[in-house]
Amino acid sequence: MRSQPNPEFLRRAITLATENVVSGRGGPFAALIVRDGRVVAEGVNTVTSTNDPTAHGEVTAMRAACKALNTFTLDGCELYTSCEPCPMCLAASYWARITAIYYGCSTADAARAGFGDANLYTEIRKESADRSLPAKQLLGDEAWSSFAAWIASPNKIDY
Repeated sequence: MRSQPNPEFLRRAITLATENVVSGRGGPFAALIVRDGRVVAEGVNTVTSTNDPTAHGEVTAMRAACKALNTFTLDGCELYTSCEPCPMCLAASYWARITAIYYGCSTADAARAGFGDANLYTEIRKESADRSLPAKQLLGDEAWSSFAAWIASPNKIDY
């Protein structure tokens, strides 16, 4: 059973996001990972300070939570984030098996502030050939060897 959202966790994410901007450390995004009513980890956007385009608040919070819990899944955890997750962070939430997401600002709010999340949502709805970023499959048969090794491996850890 999913717990009721706790606005105090979201207020903490909003405070962290604002502090991140005021301090000059990064963008206006922050997130908390919560399990069983307690904060497991916090994360802020460090894209510009670490030169890492994947260092969004949600991703940094997930990385910290996985380290704290010594696991690669966050099943049973909730994500509280200052803004609706971008497509990358939303996908990471699914991969991590986050149980619920609670957010403050919307993607429309992010667009109003100059962030291009809305464009990303538009792009991923398109067929691959119609996207602005060209992508073409090469060496499909050769690349299958990695999957064949995975299928045959007695040491794999399913995820």
